[in-house]
Amino acid sequence: MSELTPDRKPASEATRECQAARRETLAGASIEDFELAARGRIAPGAPRQVPGRFAHVVWDLDSYAFLDDPSLANDPPDTVHPSLWRQARLNNIAGLFEVAPQIYQVRGMDISNVTFLAGATGWIVIDPLTSEETARAALALVNEHLGTRPVHAVIFTHSHTDHFGGIYGIVSEEQVANGEVELIAPAGFLEAAISENVLAGTVMLRRATYMYGALLAHDEKGHVDTGLGKGLPALPTVALAPPNHDIDATGCELIIDGLRLVFQITPGTEAPAEMNIFLPDLRALCMAENCTANQHNLYTLRGAQVRDALLWSKYIDESLALYAPHSDVLFASHHWPRWGRTQIINYLESQRDAYRYVHDQTLRLANLGHTMLEIAEELELPDGLGDEFFNHGYYGTVSHNVKAVYQRYLGWFDANPAHLWPLPPVQAASRYVEFMGGASAVLAKAQEYFDRGDYRWVVEVVNHVVFAEPENLSARLLQADALEQLGYQSESGPWRDFYLSGALELRANGSALKGLRSNGVGPGLVKSMSIGLLLDMLGVHLNGPRARDLAFDVNLTVRGTNEVWTFGVRHGVLHSRCAEHREDARVTLTTSVAQFAAFVTNVATLEDLEATGEFHVGGDTSLLAQLRACLDEFDLGFEIVLP
Repeated sequence: MSELTPDRKPASEATRECQAARRETLAGASIEDFELAARGRIAPGAPRQVPGRFAHVVWDLDSYAFLDDPSLANDPPDTVHPSLWRQARLNNIAGLFEVAPQIYQVRGMDISNVTFLAGATGWIVIDPLTSEETARAALALVNEHLGTRPVHAVIFTHSHTDHFGGIYGIVSEEQVANGEVELIAPAGFLEAAISENVLAGTVMLRRATYMYGALLAHDEKGHVDTGLGKGLPALPTVALAPPNHDIDATGCELIIDGLRLVFQITPGTEAPAEMNIFLPDLRALCMAENCTANQHNLYTLRGAQVRDALLWSKYIDESLALYAPHSDVLFASHHWPRWGRTQIINYLESQRDAYRYVHDQTLRLANLGHTMLEIAEELELPDGLGDEFFNHGYYGTVSHNVKAVYQRYLGWFDANPAHLWPLPPVQAASRYVEFMGGASAVLAKAQEYFDRGDYRWVVEVVNHVVFAEPENLSARLLQADALEQLGYQSESGPWRDFYLSGALELRANGSALKGLRSNGVGPGLVKSMSIGLLLDMLGVHLNGPRARDLAFDVNLTVRGTNEVWTFGVRHGVLHSRCAEHREDARVTLTTSVAQFAAFVTNVATLEDLEATGEFHVGGDTSLLAQLRACLDEFDLGFEIVLP
């Protein structure tokens, strides 16, 4: 019987039985991964706690110390899936490591790894982490144990924030501005880095708080790991420096500080812009985030465009053909390396085949008439693929990756007309509850299913009561208890964090973030945004119904670049054109990119902007004020598990 209180609960009997069976399957698990993860460690992670700009802790390795309790190594708590516990302990092996002569990594100081290549006179840095704070701490660790050397180049392997955001913890803005440091990235990097997270920035950020357990305690009943790494830094200082050297073709070769680097571009795989790196003289292959020690996401639960599993598998095969025969070590932007040609080839072949299997078998079953949910329930990786720990669903899962493949080819509709025009959640919920005899009857029946351990069904059915009667405390607490047990049973770190974050907010009757304004993109990214993207962002903030009677154009001139644009509003839509001014425009605006960004992101009033002397409005100035009044501000704490 579930005791309906807002407290976190222990594992239920059904969960304990489930975990016990899983522990049996892990009883003979090899310790090889622990040996690989610890190999070459020069020093443990330091400092254990990295301070941030708000007098807070950005990164806290000590908060994960509970994972290192030796008494729990082979007998993890019943509140954590034993396989996820194993992965979390592996990701706890933090510090400075020698991967091979001239190749060093700092791991466990962020969700991602930063790699330092020793050239003739200085460092080439691959992927400078998420935040300035953690990147600076990683560089300090390297300097302490390997000696201080200048940074000659920084390579961004791909367009996700945890691989570029810490740039100014590694080098200064002045070094970047004056070209002292070479910044190298795959073609399309800057556009992808900005655009992927901007237009849907607030909703992605809100969902990311669930995916990475941002509000959960770090303990055996809370967040333990993302599967891909420990977690994200808290309130990090993030920046984006535009590359000054684009890599646009596989086989492109650079010599930097005496080191030869050969690049393989892999767009549309784990990121829209991504590349692998081969170091022929060091016989080393960097697979960026295309091969990591877990099954990755074809669809990330925080929300993003679906990735191409077929293309992903083909690029891994290309890596196998071009570089694996000539490599003695393989490392990546997450997790630990692989050494030896046999192990490298097995690893690449297995990950290649795992993504291809999910792709091909999803489409095979779809062509046989199975729906997305049916395929996700049925499909599993076969023996030989599924029994490799590096193919386990610690981050992505077969279940939600199947749905990603289905969505990529067929979209959200399964062709059943009953699903073509469903009622929205609140309307459907009230009808379901009425049909089922009212909230009390639903909850009584749901409690029976909870006691049987059928938590998936409890979550689904009680969700109707929660959306029909959000103030029904018994419904919220019962659904929270069921979500919690599903979280305890999840092998995937993000699944666990989603379930437990939902339980947390149901018990608290809402999010702790409620009322926190967000435009979805931080200042470190805004300064790198183009006028075109800023205008697109402005259009997303425009409340169409409220702006339906506005009809005017603005001639925009950009200080410093001499760009000219026309933008305006009609029919509740913001439109824009580059390299054009309209003779009948009713407003003129001359401003810098930075001040226009401040206007779009609403961080300053029109009066304050004009007072800077860099934001000059001519014509009917009241129209810009009317436009500003029609822009929505987004609440980062909008409800997810409540209507």
